[in-house]
Amino acid sequence: MNLVAWYEAYWAAKDDQVDHRRLDLMLAHVQSGWRVFELDGGPGMLAERMVKERGAEVVMTDLTHEATARAQAKGLNASQLYIAEGDIPHPDASFDAVVSDSAIEHHFDPARSFDELARVLKPGGTFILCLPNIAHWRHRWWLARGRFPYVPATPTDFSHLRFFTLNEIRSWLNERDIKIEHVDGSASLWVRGLYPAWLRHRRLRPWYTRLARRWPTFFARDLIVIGRKIENQRSMTKD
Repeated sequence: MNLVAWYEAYWAAKDDQVDHRRLDLMLAHVQSGWRVFELDGGPGMLAERMVKERGAEVVMTDLTHEATARAQAKGLNASQLYIAEGDIPHPDASFDAVVSDSAIEHHFDPARSFDELARVLKPGGTFILCLPNIAHWRHRWWLARGRFPYVPATPTDFSHLRFFTLNEIRSWLNERDIKIEHVDGSASLWVRGLYPAWLRHRRLRPWYTRLARRWPTFFARDLIVIGRKIENQRSMTKD
């Protein structure tokens, strides 16, 4: 399967609609004046908001020509990069923050993606990560019944190549000297395959959204993880 060609067709057929409530949770951790790198940012919906609303300088990549061209049309600094075959084209420690929004679960080699994002992040810099939560209560229920259904727009969407819980995310980041400082959750109640219809009732939606933010590992479809890059203690000892 040609992964790049598949995503070229995907973005050619998809508009810029996105869950902006989820983006809001990441935007809250971006500061004015920061130099930010976003990996696989699609047509630039989040990158555009980081520039316009947070006053950040954003550099982004996507693996497809289609999404990159659409991001450039928004005036964004976007270039094409297939992370499986090429390094992020920037020096070590060159960004105040790095962002990955719902992307690494689509990567064949997530270790490489984490490595490259950590490499270009400055010590003390912020790692902003959104990944689908395979430990969502609905998936736990399915597994308890001996099922693992592939449901569109859920953590088991058929396009997802890798699956994550918060403990796994913590391990991936700790190995790269990134310490988690904050965990939030996006309910994404619009995903009909994940939630029964009654949970989307207007009176229940605000309560469930609060639950997803308070106990994201159980109630949230997506985990929003904010990490901080620390000085590499092993390097400091050698010096």
